[in-house]
Amino acid sequence: MWHNGRVKSLTEHLWLEVPNRRGFVNITPTVAELVRKSGVQEGLCLVNAMHITASVFINDDESGLHHDYDVWLEKLAPHAPTSQYEHNRTGEDNADAHMKRQVMGREVVVAITKGKLDFGPWEQIFYGEFDGRRKKRVLVKIIGE
Repeated sequence: MWHNGRVKSLTEHLWLEVPNRRGFVNITPTVAELVRKSGVQEGLCLVNAMHITASVFINDDESGLHHDYDVWLEKLAPHAPTSQYEHNRTGEDNADAHMKRQVMGREVVVAITKGKLDFGPWEQIFYGEFDGRRKKRVLVKIIGE
Protein backbone atom coordinates (compact mmCIF):
# COMPACT_ATOMS: atom_id res chain seq x y z
CA MET A 1 0.00 0.00 0.00
CA TRP A 2 1.43 3.38 -0.98
CA HIS A 3 0.60 6.61 0.78
CA ASN A 4 0.94 10.12 -0.53
CA GLY A 5 1.71 11.50 2.91
CA ARG A 6 4.68 13.73 3.45
CA VAL A 7 7.87 11.95 4.51
CA LYS A 8 9.29 13.25 7.78
CA SER A 9 12.78 12.79 9.12
CA LEU A 10 14.69 13.61 12.25
CA THR A 11 18.43 13.32 12.84
CA GLU A 12 19.83 13.61 16.36
CA HIS A 13 23.15 12.80 17.99
CA LEU A 14 23.33 11.38 21.48
CA TRP A 15 26.56 11.91 23.39
CA LEU A 16 27.52 9.33 25.99
CA GLU A 17 30.51 9.02 28.29
CA VAL A 18 30.84 5.71 30.09
CA PRO A 19 33.15 6.15 33.13
CA ASN A 20 34.66 2.65 32.84
CA ARG A 21 36.48 0.92 30.02
CA ARG A 22 33.40 -1.22 29.26
CA GLY A 23 29.72 -0.76 29.96
CA PHE A 24 26.18 -0.95 28.64
CA VAL A 25 23.66 1.91 28.64
CA ASN A 26 19.94 1.48 27.94
CA ILE A 27 19.12 4.27 25.47
CA THR A 28 15.56 3.11 24.73
CA PRO A 29 13.76 5.94 26.61
CA THR A 30 15.81 8.59 24.80
CA VAL A 31 15.23 7.01 21.39
CA ALA A 32 11.49 6.61 22.13
CA GLU A 33 11.30 10.31 23.01
CA LEU A 34 12.99 11.20 19.71
CA VAL A 35 10.43 9.09 17.84
CA ARG A 36 7.66 11.05 19.61
CA LYS A 37 9.42 14.34 18.79
CA SER A 38 9.73 13.37 15.10
CA GLY A 39 5.99 12.96 14.66
CA VAL A 40 6.58 9.84 12.56
CA GLN A 41 3.69 7.38 12.90
CA GLU A 42 4.87 4.72 10.43
CA GLY A 43 8.52 4.38 9.52
CA LEU A 44 11.96 3.28 10.60
CA CYS A 45 14.42 4.32 13.28
CA LEU A 46 18.14 3.74 12.72
CA VAL A 47 20.42 3.92 15.77
CA ASN A 48 24.15 3.49 15.26
CA ALA A 49 27.37 3.98 17.14
CA MET A 50 29.60 6.50 15.43
CA HIS A 51 32.79 5.12 16.97
CA ILE A 52 34.64 1.94 16.03
CA THR A 53 35.05 0.84 19.63
CA ALA A 54 31.36 1.08 20.57
CA SER A 55 28.20 -0.77 19.61
CA VAL A 56 24.43 -0.47 19.46
CA PHE A 57 22.40 -3.65 19.92
CA ILE A 58 18.99 -4.92 21.04
CA ASN A 59 18.45 -7.29 23.92
CA ASP A 60 16.91 -7.69 27.36
CA ASP A 61 17.58 -5.15 30.12
CA GLU A 62 18.72 -7.69 32.69
CA SER A 63 21.85 -7.13 34.79
CA GLY A 64 22.87 -10.81 34.80
CA LEU A 65 22.79 -10.87 31.01
CA HIS A 66 24.91 -7.70 30.86
CA HIS A 67 27.44 -9.29 33.20
CA ASP A 68 27.46 -12.43 31.02
CA TYR A 69 28.07 -10.33 27.90
CA ASP A 70 30.98 -8.59 29.58
CA VAL A 71 32.57 -11.87 30.70
CA TRP A 72 31.96 -13.56 27.32
CA LEU A 73 33.38 -10.65 25.31
CA GLU A 74 36.44 -10.48 27.55
CA LYS A 75 37.04 -14.21 26.91
CA LEU A 76 36.68 -13.70 23.15
CA ALA A 77 38.96 -10.67 22.99
CA PRO A 78 40.78 -10.08 26.28
CA HIS A 79 42.12 -6.59 26.87
CA ALA A 80 45.37 -7.81 28.42
CA PRO A 81 48.05 -8.39 27.61
CA THR A 82 47.79 -5.51 25.17
CA SER A 83 50.99 -6.71 23.47
CA GLN A 84 49.09 -9.65 21.95
CA TYR A 85 47.53 -7.37 19.33
CA GLU A 86 49.29 -6.02 16.24
CA HIS A 87 46.98 -2.97 16.28
CA ASN A 88 48.33 -1.93 19.68
CA ARG A 89 51.83 -1.54 18.21
CA THR A 90 50.59 1.76 16.78
CA GLY A 91 50.51 3.19 20.30
CA GLU A 92 46.87 2.27 20.95
CA ASP A 93 45.71 -0.15 23.63
CA ASN A 94 42.20 -0.82 22.32
CA ALA A 95 42.45 -3.62 19.75
CA ASP A 96 40.16 -5.72 21.93
CA ALA A 97 37.52 -2.96 21.82
CA HIS A 98 37.49 -3.04 18.01
CA MET A 99 36.90 -6.80 18.08
CA LYS A 100 34.17 -6.58 20.72
CA ARG A 101 32.37 -4.00 18.62
CA GLN A 102 32.58 -6.30 15.59
CA VAL A 103 30.83 -9.06 17.54
CA MET A 104 28.12 -6.83 19.05
CA GLY A 105 27.38 -4.85 15.88
CA ARG A 106 27.31 -1.28 14.72
CA GLU A 107 23.60 -0.44 14.52
CA VAL A 108 19.97 -1.44 14.85
CA VAL A 109 16.89 -0.56 12.84
CA VAL A 110 13.55 -0.62 14.63
CA ALA A 111 10.16 -0.27 12.97
CA ILE A 112 7.90 2.56 14.07
CA THR A 113 4.24 1.56 14.22
CA LYS A 114 1.47 3.90 15.38
CA GLY A 115 4.10 6.38 16.55
CA LYS A 116 6.01 3.97 18.79
CA LEU A 117 9.07 1.75 18.54
CA ASP A 118 7.76 -1.68 17.55
CA PHE A 119 9.65 -4.14 19.78
CA GLY A 120 9.27 -7.80 20.56
CA PRO A 121 8.90 -8.87 24.20
CA TRP A 122 11.67 -7.54 26.47
CA GLU A 123 13.57 -5.85 23.63
CA GLN A 124 15.47 -2.67 24.48
CA ILE A 125 18.16 -0.65 22.67
CA PHE A 126 21.61 -0.55 24.25
CA TYR A 127 24.80 1.37 23.71
CA GLY A 128 27.79 -0.89 24.32
CA GLU A 129 31.08 0.75 25.24
CA PHE A 130 34.36 -1.15 24.93
CA ASP A 131 36.94 1.66 25.21
CA GLY A 132 35.28 4.19 27.50
CA ARG A 133 36.17 7.19 29.61
CA ARG A 134 35.59 9.69 26.79
CA LYS A 135 32.59 11.17 25.02
CA LYS A 136 31.25 9.23 22.05
CA ARG A 137 28.39 9.82 19.66
CA VAL A 138 25.36 7.76 18.66
CA LEU A 139 23.34 8.72 15.57
CA VAL A 140 19.55 8.42 15.64
CA LYS A 141 17.87 8.79 12.22
CA ILE A 142 14.07 8.55 12.02
CA ILE A 143 12.28 8.43 8.67
CA GLY A 144 8.62 7.91 7.85
CA GLU A 145 5.17 9.39 7.67
